[in-house]
Amino acid sequence: MNRIEEIELPIGGMTCAACARTVERQLGSTPGVTQASVNFATRTASVRYNADQAGVENLVAAVEDVGYEVPAGPQELAEQAEARDLRRRLTVGAIFALPVFVLGMTERWPLLQMILALPVLGYSGLPFFRDAWTALRHRSANMNTLIALGTGTAFLYSVWVVFSGRTGVYFEAAAVIVALVLLGRTLEARARGRASDAIRGLMNLQPAMARVVRDGTETEIPLVELRVGDQVVVRPGERVPVDGVVREGMSEVDESMLTGESLPVAKAPGSSVCAGTVNGAGAFRFEAAKVGRDTALARIIELVKRAQGSRAPVSRMADVVSGYFTVAVLAIAIVTFGVWLIFAPLRTAVVNAVAVLIIACPCAMGLATPTAIMAATGRGAARGILFKGGEALEAAARVDTVVLDKTGTITTGKPVVTLVRAFNGFSEDEVIRLAAAVEQWSEHPVAHAIMARVAAPEASTGFRAIPGRGAEAVVAGRTVFVGKSESGAIGVDVDGRRAGEVEIADEVKAGAEEAVRQMRTLGMEVWMITGDHERVARDVARETGIDGRHVLAGVLPERKQLEVVRLRAEGRRVAMVGDGINDAPALASADVGIAIGTGTDIAIEAGGIILMRGDLRGVAEAIGLARKTLRVIRQNLFWAFAYNAIGIPLAAGVFYPWTGWTLSPMIASAAMALSSVSVVMNSLRLRRA
Repeated sequence: MNRIEEIELPIGGMTCAACARTVERQLGSTPGVTQASVNFATRTASVRYNADQAGVENLVAAVEDVGYEVPAGPQELAEQAEARDLRRRLTVGAIFALPVFVLGMTERWPLLQMILALPVLGYSGLPFFRDAWTALRHRSANMNTLIALGTGTAFLYSVWVVFSGRTGVYFEAAAVIVALVLLGRTLEARARGRASDAIRGLMNLQPAMARVVRDGTETEIPLVELRVGDQVVVRPGERVPVDGVVREGMSEVDESMLTGESLPVAKAPGSSVCAGTVNGAGAFRFEAAKVGRDTALARIIELVKRAQGSRAPVSRMADVVSGYFTVAVLAIAIVTFGVWLIFAPLRTAVVNAVAVLIIACPCAMGLATPTAIMAATGRGAARGILFKGGEALEAAARVDTVVLDKTGTITTGKPVVTLVRAFNGFSEDEVIRLAAAVEQWSEHPVAHAIMARVAAPEASTGFRAIPGRGAEAVVAGRTVFVGKSESGAIGVDVDGRRAGEVEIADEVKAGAEEAVRQMRTLGMEVWMITGDHERVARDVARETGIDGRHVLAGVLPERKQLEVVRLRAEGRRVAMVGDGINDAPALASADVGIAIGTGTDIAIEAGGIILMRGDLRGVAEAIGLARKTLRVIRQNLFWAFAYNAIGIPLAAGVFYPWTGWTLSPMIASAAMALSSVSVVMNSLRLRRA
């Protein structure tokens, strides 16, 4: 028996992409684990495992076995504690490194320099040495290995110089390097925290308490005690605590934090409300329908968390490179030391080897993709666009063809009367009133459209539905038949004579034409697919600006998938947009499926992208955001690779024969810290996209 379960574990102690790969390999090799993915930016591990072969305790033990930890409390508290520790070590490091730096410039009192440098390396830099030792015990290497080797070598060489009576110490380099690396990590952690603000913002939307009516008395209870069926009272300005249906009262609710829709939505008895939304000036009572992890807000938070912890295919090369990066840098440092030792004094060889160790930065490569995905998915969530992962985001960025389902996507899915024609002496008003008199007994969508045009239908008797044709009844002594006509309209016959026709159409959504225009502006070809007949499809295409050559009409639901596959076979990169229910096969067959849902009706399982507003304009917005994200990821990867490709040879002294200079370890450490911070800051631009 296989009980496959998934879990997300917070991981503490990771400092670079190599750490993430170490944890990932360790978890992946744990018996019972079928899949493991570790995200350096979010500090989380997503693990899929067979619960009959492994438990959470086995996963925790595996992580701890390679020198990392799984915080017992909430991840946010663990990250706050880690940030506080980082700030303390940075403060101590800066206080002692500054006088060492000043003394180093004068090249005086080397013994005092050593004494002042000891707290910097012994306390501020202790985590580097501890983590490097742990990695060595497990026969691996990471960023801390490089920093520990670099600063440790500079410090020990300087100690040897002091006690051997020679000159030329580098205590200031060792101390300042530690301080600069800590400064870089502090800035990086703060920037990463800003990238995940979206998650915290969503989590803060739900109030901690709810006001319920029990036994006729209003009382405040903790949210965790709220149950399905409870009667919940919401006063002006308060947040809705859970999902439910309004039973009493009227108001307007701001749903922008969930859907991105700026205008308040009117609520009355029968209306649905969602957790986290803000009530306006009115007050109402609603019945709790979904609580805890079942609310739309909770599902959105979970979806965004998963997306932020996911990877994009574009990052695969960086993942591979970072896996071998540290070992390669160690080899380059050894070669640098050996070559310089042949042509220069020992101190020059040591300085250049230390510079190589310090300037190398796998962190920038490890942060390039996940920070961009974190920022983009957070921004998307704020706009009512949910990306289910990095793969969907990247696929959306490459789309060149959008296929739109008609009913419920371009149109409202609710038929309305668009035209009434009268014949044989009847008036248009008589035609619609006679049709309503018959259709008042029917539950057909067409009947609802006709009834919406008449305030009070006339009485009728003897109603009879005729399968496949229509319905008839007796109205004021005359037999009235309402049913299909050859022209495609709804025919109304009185005593066998045609009285008129009623044209019914599915109303095009507001903004649909603008949405199509936006997609075409982005360079995409827009297609429409529908099971409706050709004439209706052409009308909708004409109204929205879709090219008539790109209309697929009369397509049965089961054939929509085949049409999507056909378009992909032509070499197109296709996004299928549908309501996420009957379009699920077509959504799954596209390069990326975009499901349109509203409020609590979000089709979480359908599509790689979910538009919560039900607004077609979100398609262009989602694809535009995805393209910007992919562009930022490529920029990050380029600069991360370029930084190391230029910085390491520069530090090694490759350009010395032409330039006559090499890079000092202190400048190398500043450049290394800057590289990671610059990648994260570039990603944060997406928060304003």
